[in-house]
Amino acid sequence: MSRIKEAFSKGKAFIAFITCGDPDLATTREAVCAAVEGGADLIELGIPFSDPTAEGPVIQGANLRALEGGVTTDKIFDFVRELRKSVTVPMVFMTYANVVYSYDADKFISTCAEIGIDGLILPDLPFEEKDEFLDPCHKYGVDLISLIAPTSENRIAMIAKEAEGFLYIVSSLGVTGTRSEIKTDLDAIVRVVRENTDIPCAIGFGISTPEQAAKMAAVSDGAIVGSAIIKILEKYGKDAAPHIREYVKSMKDAVRTV
Repeated sequence: MSRIKEAFSKGKAFIAFITCGDPDLATTREAVCAAVEGGADLIELGIPFSDPTAEGPVIQGANLRALEGGVTTDKIFDFVRELRKSVTVPMVFMTYANVVYSYDADKFISTCAEIGIDGLILPDLPFEEKDEFLDPCHKYGVDLISLIAPTSENRIAMIAKEAEGFLYIVSSLGVTGTRSEIKTDLDAIVRVVRENTDIPCAIGFGISTPEQAAKMAAVSDGAIVGSAIIKILEKYGKDAAPHIREYVKSMKDAVRTV
């Protein structure tokens, strides 16, 4: 069983997103370990990009701080190589197509496989253009994780049929960031997904409270949280780890009750 499949096999999953290098890689390491200790089943690691179009101001700020701190893709690869010695939960990279393309897709994805990265999420990659990245992903055994947005409508079935790893369902229109309420008809989206694949699906974008996490996990197989964790990092900096552990525990406890 793949690590990703295993993460979803123990009940509803909680997925934590952390930007690599914000404020530095040593703090990222502590944040990842704290999230895992708090109960995170899967970690999404953001590779910073200068123009992160899917992100709201919180994660944009994290990207900027990381880049200003001198983080590079190669430094992140080395960082994950070390991190894998102590972290056993699945980890996926979330970044932009240009980051992979400019590095060389084959080289980037083969390195992902070598350092223990289980999947790749590219929010700006159109479904119709994914083959360029899908071929090396298949070659090296890295899942190319697809996103389904509220605007996907008649393409949901098609995307679901070809899904790998898990499906990332975007809760609402717009960019990442915490929201007071989520109004999308997620039941209808998940229904179409379930009819077309047995790959698990998790909902992200806008989730920040245990109540929201429980609600999203009740509809799907898990909840994904990014901006709320980045806000803790922004507030506490190098001292964020215990706060992240506590926050993730509260979120995991909430999805566990579903």
